[in-house]
Amino acid sequence: MTSEATIHVVDDDEAMRDSLVALLDARGYRTCAYASADELLARGGALEPGCVVSDVRMPGTDGLALLRRLQGQGIALPLVLITGHGDIPLAVAAMKAGAIDFLEKPFEAAALFDAVEEGLRRRSGSAADGESREAVRRLEVLTPRERAVLERLVSGESNKEAAVKLGISHRTIEFHRAHIMEKTGSKALTDLVRLWLAAGSEGASEAHSGVERQPRP
Repeated sequence: MTSEATIHVVDDDEAMRDSLVALLDARGYRTCAYASADELLARGGALEPGCVVSDVRMPGTDGLALLRRLQGQGIALPLVLITGHGDIPLAVAAMKAGAIDFLEKPFEAAALFDAVEEGLRRRSGSAADGESREAVRRLEVLTPRERAVLERLVSGESNKEAAVKLGISHRTIEFHRAHIMEKTGSKALTDLVRLWLAAGSEGASEAHSGVERQPRP
């Protein structure tokens, strides 16, 4: 899908920046590239409406700081974060701060396009409520034990840490994790983070209640 909006690409790695621009240009988007977050921020209110695609780890102002500064300046540009050093705590922090998506390198071009389109939809104010309801529906299929495991994993804990917290074996955590991925249709842990955050307080409260009432296996 093409768009009249501008996709602002921010990455200090010239090769990666050029690659992203080439992908988006070929898809029919209008693009504008920046070698740093500060370069984009310097344009302030003159920035064209659209969406920002930014690396997370950059010298100076990083991707998370860019997101917060845009919000602080009242600049309504949805932001997609990309990193080659991604971890779950960072993904959670980014998405709680308002990032549209969090993509870990390497990623498929389709994932980038989907994230950009989601950003443009959010900018137009559509689809957010439906996404939340769908996320809650997908989490409802989980058992109380699976919800407890999911809560630990999306908080950034490793399988081993989650096993200790829940008083079960590492192998049992892996078993539940595989079932959670299958039941929710998730391909990666970052997909589960998106689902958990999209469900919002309703999904989180249900998961928490599952922790309290679950039996030990």
